[in-house]
Amino acid sequence: MPSAKSTPETPWPVREVNNQVKTWIERLGHLWVEGQLAQINVKPNWKLSYLTLRDVEQEVSVQLTCPTEIIRNRPTPLKDGDRVIVYGKPAFYAGRGTFSLWVTDIRPVGIGELLARIEELRKRLAAEGLFDASRKKALPFLPHRVGLITGRGSAAERDVLSVSKDRWPEVQFRVINTAVQGASAVPEIIAALETLDKDPEVDVIIIARGGGSVEDLLPFSEEALQRAVAAAVTPVVSAIGHEPDTPVLDNVADLRAATPTDAAKRVVPDVAEQRLLIKQLRERSAAALRGWVLREHQALSALRSRPVLADPMTPIVRRQEEVMQARNLLRRDISHLLRTEQAWVSALRAQVSALGPSATLARGYAVVQVVPRDGRDPEVVTSIEQSPPGSQLRIRVADGSITAAAMGTQEAN
Repeated sequence: MPSAKSTPETPWPVREVNNQVKTWIERLGHLWVEGQLAQINVKPNWKLSYLTLRDVEQEVSVQLTCPTEIIRNRPTPLKDGDRVIVYGKPAFYAGRGTFSLWVTDIRPVGIGELLARIEELRKRLAAEGLFDASRKKALPFLPHRVGLITGRGSAAERDVLSVSKDRWPEVQFRVINTAVQGASAVPEIIAALETLDKDPEVDVIIIARGGGSVEDLLPFSEEALQRAVAAAVTPVVSAIGHEPDTPVLDNVADLRAATPTDAAKRVVPDVAEQRLLIKQLRERSAAALRGWVLREHQALSALRSRPVLADPMTPIVRRQEEVMQARNLLRRDISHLLRTEQAWVSALRAQVSALGPSATLARGYAVVQVVPRDGRDPEVVTSIEQSPPGSQLRIRVADGSITAAAMGTQEAN
């Protein structure tokens, strides 16, 4: 009996390792496990049959060991891709060091139950906002390269490629073939999607399948695939030619196409239509330009036909005559004003001469001014008090002035 703890000095033999693992595994007891069947290996003369049960979303599988009688007594034979629930006990075969589930019951997952799960997932993803139009990415007008995920040699692949080439012969594709049904479909599609999403030359990705039953289309409603599509940076088109029960991928994808052919038409523009559109636009532009030129020519002709442009000198001559007339009127008015002002100045001069001292002096009168000794300006003498005897006087007469001295004063009687 080996020690409870293995050490470099006391290592466990292989048999002990397998026995310990067997003990640990068998403690799990019986389990219900769900998955998809693959690699069904059944022969009528075998007592036991061997199957593989794969996870529906990841590359994970477990081997099943089942009595052949259980499989033989089923009302419908099992086939690859069947969605089932198995009841079994984990078993580890110590001699070979292998693990499997010893299965005693295999039950198919009903379509109704699968559809109910799909609807529950649809509601949950919708509540998270994965279906919102605001997160939908717009498709490029003319993709540089189109990524295509579809089954190898499938009608969907042929339809997408042929229709796209017919619409735009220069379009380029990067095709990744994957399983489109069965247990390996979801992991392969997700891996292909991640590869194409990382390719900088791929502008849009089409996930295509040419229809099928509800069971065949189950991979396109698996949650892992929806999460991968929602996380993709590149726009994704769902092109599943399906029955009325639509897969969840239609809701999460950026664009839903009814069929692979419809996807090709949505993604790749028709070169003939685009050329026709360009031709129509060019014709419309040419017609608009010709119309504009015609309108401008007519407007120019109308302008040229007007008198002002027919004889440009006419308005100049008219304006010249108006200027000459205005100048003559202005000269007349100025001359009249000058004569009026000259007459007014002459009258004022006459009044000033008549009222001024010169006229009085000419009649024999004189103006006597006393010259102050302090250097002030002379003052007109109007009183004897201003010129006491000895004062210097200046007498202004008509033809000059006389300097004199006051000899004495006498009051008026």
